[in-house]
Amino acid sequence: MNPNYVRVFDTTLRDGEQSPGATLTSGEKVEIARGLTRLGVDVIEAGFPAASPDDLEGVRRIAIEVGNTLEGESELQRPIPIICGLARASEMDIDAAWEAVQHAAHPRIHTFLATSPIHMRYKLRMEPEEVVDRIQEMVSYAKSYCDDVEFSPEDAGRSDLDFLYLVLGEAIKAGATTLNIPDTVGYTTPEEFGSLISSIIANTPGIENVIVSIHCHNDLGLATANTLAGIQSGARQTEVTVNGIGERAGNTSLEEVVMALQTRRAVYGLEMGIDTTQIVRISRMVSNYTGIPVQPNKAIVGANAFAHEAGIHQDGMLKNNETYEIMQPETVGLYRSKLVLGKHSGRHALKAHLQEMGYELNQEELNSAFERYKDLADKKKNITDADLEALIEVQTYLSQEVFTLDGLQVACGTMGMPTATVRLLGPDGQLHIHAAVGTGPVHAVYQAVDAIIGVANTLVEFNIHAVTEGIDAMGEVTVRLQADNPSISQRTSPQNGQVRTRTFGGYSADTDIIVASAKAYLAALNKLLITSRKYRR
Repeated sequence: MNPNYVRVFDTTLRDGEQSPGATLTSGEKVEIARGLTRLGVDVIEAGFPAASPDDLEGVRRIAIEVGNTLEGESELQRPIPIICGLARASEMDIDAAWEAVQHAAHPRIHTFLATSPIHMRYKLRMEPEEVVDRIQEMVSYAKSYCDDVEFSPEDAGRSDLDFLYLVLGEAIKAGATTLNIPDTVGYTTPEEFGSLISSIIANTPGIENVIVSIHCHNDLGLATANTLAGIQSGARQTEVTVNGIGERAGNTSLEEVVMALQTRRAVYGLEMGIDTTQIVRISRMVSNYTGIPVQPNKAIVGANAFAHEAGIHQDGMLKNNETYEIMQPETVGLYRSKLVLGKHSGRHALKAHLQEMGYELNQEELNSAFERYKDLADKKKNITDADLEALIEVQTYLSQEVFTLDGLQVACGTMGMPTATVRLLGPDGQLHIHAAVGTGPVHAVYQAVDAIIGVANTLVEFNIHAVTEGIDAMGEVTVRLQADNPSISQRTSPQNGQVRTRTFGGYSADTDIIVASAKAYLAALNKLLITSRKYRR
């Protein structure tokens, strides 16, 4: 392998989905995995199969649908990523991981066990010798299934160095091909983490035969800095998430590491297989599907990342954009709004343009997209790439609806109580109609929807913003909600084994923000219903 090549290991679908409210359906996971493949990541950690039957099914679907070549193509045309499943150091977890990833052309099992004194004493309640024995046994067990095995000493950043050298050496002997060094709680500084990687490479027997990986958390805001320090010290795989989502303060941000290595190539001298023009698209997809908005001042993908308001900056930009931009927005896929299609454009033109944007739709998906495109064209004169991206992303939700919005009428203002009448098409094919009063138009709509569907929940978050400029701009709405009954949908955490109640996100876009709000709320409720097995589609 090229010693200057850095593998990108994306764990958005596993560690990223552990963010509160980031629950994804298997269909959404497949779409994100496809987006990650277009982006060019080397490894997709598709989930934690032992967490629940739904998680196992999601990883299995990705292994089958994304982890193999399509009919009539070769890996030369489209590199196939490694599909990885996480497993605690137990036979049950490893069995579940293999059951899910075995269908991929390039499967990987990733197993882990804590090695820091505080974790061994209080969480594992194991002596160091027992930890070494368990690592030897479970890495060997994973190797009996799969040639590609990754091992992580959890909380390596707070582990004893000599003990780390020992357990990593034993993992290599047992068959590990990748050793991942996690800063699990985001405790280290860049100097410390870089030194940790250097010392592991210098003192671990057999390390020259494996790839050293790094996995940093952002509790002190140092995840990207620590990751870059680890890469400079010799690590050749970086574990990241899109938008930096993850538990607590999140994980290392994929877009930040990728663009740092590319923009400062003269400093790092390293290569990756990433198509950076796909970054903004995958960022928006992950944000919309998880219901977690990107902060405006987020590096690379935030709304303000390439905005220049100060007069002195604007003057410099007009003269030479390199005065205040160290990278061009086009390099990350952020194109200036432009007219791409009109009201009279046909199905073929839409298909061709979507292909240029990286979307491959089958005939049924194209027909559905075309119907919604024509409806949008009747309402909006200028349709941009951003409008089309919003239109396509909504399609994933439409394919898994249980209840569908069939009609909506709202009365509001200063002269009376906000009132909404909602008509939903249910899974039984029947129309359900209800009217409700609320504190505002959106609240009234949600009250009516709740009365029809009858699942008590708490709305955790509601966000709305315009997709493009202008009075006819489409409005994007993302919501997050949680069922009031915690037993409806739960998931096991791989780190501490605790069972947690999921939060569900919904997304929609429409030129009418009340309609978009209703559809986003329905999308979240449909995910709750499907995941709780009350309904299946």
